[in-house]
Amino acid sequence: MEKSVEILRNLDWSPLVISLKTGAVATIISFFLGIFAARKVIKAGPRLKAVADGILTLPMVLPPTVAGFFLLLLFSRRRPLGVFLYENFDIKVVQTWLGCIIAATVIAFPLMYRNARAAFEQVDANLVYAGRTLGMSEWTILWKVVIPAAGPGIISGTILTFARAMGEYGATSMLAGNIPGKTGTISQRIAMVIQDGDYLTAGIWVIIVMVIAFAVIFLMNLVSGKKMKQVGRW
Repeated sequence: MEKSVEILRNLDWSPLVISLKTGAVATIISFFLGIFAARKVIKAGPRLKAVADGILTLPMVLPPTVAGFFLLLLFSRRRPLGVFLYENFDIKVVQTWLGCIIAATVIAFPLMYRNARAAFEQVDANLVYAGRTLGMSEWTILWKVVIPAAGPGIISGTILTFARAMGEYGATSMLAGNIPGKTGTISQRIAMVIQDGDYLTAGIWVIIVMVIAFAVIFLMNLVSGKKMKQVGRW
């Protein structure tokens, strides 16, 4: 017990800070991209919808290390895009916090997209027609009619996206590496201390992650509970 308290006092909290910041930024990016992509796919034809849906959902079914490998090939300074970003904008992705954000966004984005699309598909089309009849623009209809109606699904998707982005490990390790205080996230920290045989420190980090995960599940259940009250019981 005393040893655990001592570890807590001397614990480096930078992995938690990095994970929370990465999760927050990746969630914001995924939120807007996911809503945009979901609306575009819904309006597309059957064939285009099938292809686009497959591409946008692919990172969710691929092993994270595979996605990280492709990201590394794309943004490496030995590749055209990586060279272009570095020479023209002084932007370096590999082994930087920006790499953490990109990796987390790519892996977590499908959750936001799938939840947003499912929520949009359940919105009553008559609401959209009514908005058009009143002379509202498509942009106004989206943000003032469709999104509020699809609110619970979008909120659930946002919460899941944050949780997935914050806990991302495979793609982040491939693209951003594990630099303490810079790109070292909670997941990477747990893996590192286990390799060193420090199971007590790993256990403390695992408890922290479990508390955050429980908070995420609680928020999702809270949102779902409000939705069920609106629908009613059967």
